[in-house]
Amino acid sequence: MRVRLTEDSVEVLFTRWEKALGLLGNITVPRADVSDAKVVSEPLREVMSAGIKAGLRLPWLYYVARTIRLDQAFAVRRGVPALSFAVRNHGALQHVLVSTPDAEILAQQLRSP
Repeated sequence: MRVRLTEDSVEVLFTRWEKALGLLGNITVPRADVSDAKVVSEPLREVMSAGIKAGLRLPWLYYVARTIRLDQAFAVRRGVPALSFAVRNHGALQHVLVSTPDAEILAQQLRSP
């Protein structure tokens, strides 16, 4: 899994096995529809408190999943900070949390105009 930031969009790109086991596809959101970008230092704690999830779940290690309501998507690993952002105009999806070593840099770039 990797996060790519372009001039126009934020893309969360999954490997084949992450798509299959995580029950979700790549996520591409226009930058204009992204808000509240921040870094979450312990993303697994946030995921564990998010309610019922469907997808790949290895508690306290790794999650590639969505909530049952499909309003939140998670792709997080233990020991890796995560980029968190809110989403508008993308169907049911309202929030994304994705682990990346570049979380701080990506959050800064998303917050800047």
